Amino acid sequence: MTILPSLRRFRPGVLAAAFATYVVFLGIGVVDPVLPTIAESMGATHTMVELLFTSYILVMSLAMLASGAVATRIGDKRTMALGVAFVAVFAGLCGFAPNIEVLALLRGGWGLGNALFTTTALAIVVGLSRGDTGSAITLFEGALGLGIASGPLLGGFLGSLSWRYPFYAAATMAAVGLCITYFAVDSPEGEERDQSVADVLGALRDRAVVGNATVGLLYTFGFFVVLAYTPLTLSGLSAVGLGLTFFGWGALLAVGSIGVSHRLVSRYGAVTAIGATLAGFVLVLAAMGVVGPRGRLALVVASGLLCGIANAVLTTLAIDVSPYSRSVSSASYNSLRWFGAAFAPVVSGYLGSTYGAETPFFLGAGAVALAVLGLLARGDTLRAAVAAPEDAVTAD
Repeated sequence: MTILPSLRRFRPGVLAAAFATYVVFLGIGVVDPVLPTIAESMGATHTMVELLFTSYILVMSLAMLASGAVATRIGDKRTMALGVAFVAVFAGLCGFAPNIEVLALLRGGWGLGNALFTTTALAIVVGLSRGDTGSAITLFEGALGLGIASGPLLGGFLGSLSWRYPFYAAATMAAVGLCITYFAVDSPEGEERDQSVADVLGALRDRAVVGNATVGLLYTFGFFVVLAYTPLTLSGLSAVGLGLTFFGWGALLAVGSIGVSHRLVSRYGAVTAIGATLAGFVLVLAAMGVVGPRGRLALVVASGLLCGIANAVLTTLAIDVSPYSRSVSSASYNSLRWFGAAFAPVVSGYLGSTYGAETPFFLGAGAVALAVLGLLARGDTLRAAVAAPEDAVTAD
């Protein structure tokens, strides 16, 4: 049984969208290894450096409320291309930032582009997949994971020369993604029309939709404790060392998304699979708060497998449990999910500086533990929603 889903089952437009996803998320990953260097170069505290993630994710979360509405008016492909263009422009401008405050503001613009891209890229991949939603989401999450894996490696080597170079590389990669999107990506037939922010918010009144999104919120809080805060605690590692560490993390993230998640769901069901995965992530996060930097490094890499499984399964559930259209389902899930992530970096930076470097890991473990409890409380609701026949709700 191969790890990658058979690529021949997908239309060229699906593969093009997946490759654009790889390129865009490669651009995100290049920044991670240079966080300590940025702090040193700009004289910024850990809390200030973590604003680079918080501004990016908060804008992305809020923009996802409207990204689906934009897509239904100008089309998925145009919205996706607009998002990639924003990423290219703001990533390039980040390389010229004179101080941490300007850099944080520019990262917010980057987050706007990523919101427009991510929601529509997922909708295109699913919409063109000929009904094979599970394999399409596996392909999407795999491309995302491979991009995150490749980015830190490139960023580590470029960051050893200057912290600005990874931003220039991200802009270049996004420009490549823009060309791919414009020339090779297709829009799904029968694109959805005339949906609004109210439709996205309305979807969150559905018990299954909001239950899954809340689990995603709590899990993603822990995810960004690992991704955004951990580099500041791995003392003694160079930009190259951090790049190699998060390359290993991202490689296992891709393996979890592509090779493991589908098998677990097929054998145990999505709700059981995500519950067991998140329980394991709780233990890893708690252990990261106990061990020293060397042990923490190994746990960071190992956590990538759990995060890859969780990303793929939760995204699959976001589509499967929702009676709404693809764009509304994706936007409602992602807006709430990323809203939780927005506060993880800056809260972690403050707590780590004030109460000790291990404190954010315990907080992350507690947040993910709440997600597990939420699954225990809403598991039957999610299972029933998955088993229900598809009957998409559209806007009036």
